[in-house]
Amino acid sequence: MDPIGFSKHNHAHCISGNLAQIEAHCRAEGLQLTPVRRRVLEMLLHEHRALGAYDILDKLRAEGHGSQPPVAYRALDFLVSHGFAHKIERLNAFVACAHPGEAHDPAFLICRKCDGVAEAQTQPTRGQLGTSARIAGFQIERTVLEAEGVCPNCAESAAL
Repeated sequence: MDPIGFSKHNHAHCISGNLAQIEAHCRAEGLQLTPVRRRVLEMLLHEHRALGAYDILDKLRAEGHGSQPPVAYRALDFLVSHGFAHKIERLNAFVACAHPGEAHDPAFLICRKCDGVAEAQTQPTRGQLGTSARIAGFQIERTVLEAEGVCPNCAESAAL
């Protein structure tokens, strides 16, 4: 699986494809993709960058979906708990999952200039971290891997 956020791709297809896949998953599992949850997901899918809860709340408020923080946080909790979005700890913000419905261990590449985020894949039980965990008798259940740097678009703009 390639990182999607920085690569050239059909963004409209990216949004519609992920949304259709998530809607189908919700129907199959009996999950409620409420209008607010769906709208928050659409916002995250559209951006390919991290959005904070208050950024999302401002957009929801402007669209008439509610103005209290729990509105945004409940939608985000639902999306994260079902693997449709991820929390970027470094930014205290959220991004849509680039690979919904697939079991994976994401790593996030965060551009320090534009806050763009690409989702890449890791295998934390392999490599140095996995080896260290096995030596310590530790079982890895969850990892958060975030790398900060400069995306190709910002690097190209700086070179001009």
